Amino acid sequence: MAIILRLDRVMADRKVSLNELSRKAGISTVNLSNLKTGKVKAIRFSTLEAVCRELCCQPGDILEYQAEEEPGEDIVSGGSKPPRQEEGKS
Repeated sequence: MAIILRLDRVMADRKVSLNELSRKAGISTVNLSNLKTGKVKAIRFSTLEAVCRELCCQPGDILEYQAEEEPGEDIVSGGSKPPRQEEGKS
């Protein structure tokens, strides 16, 4: 998955428990637990808004994009890796 959820990190930084955030944001502990552990495929804007409001953060503090490396792709330069040369050949 290219999107990584960092809710656990933000909650730890702010010393907020799952139950406390659930109560303040009006989101079930089960849904927050799934968000916290990254076991979701989508998040509603209303949920994201409530979490950000209660944690005083931005969506980018919770969501992180990480490019997935394709075979033969160099993520740093964004291009393809040069083909490997066999030993003894130039």
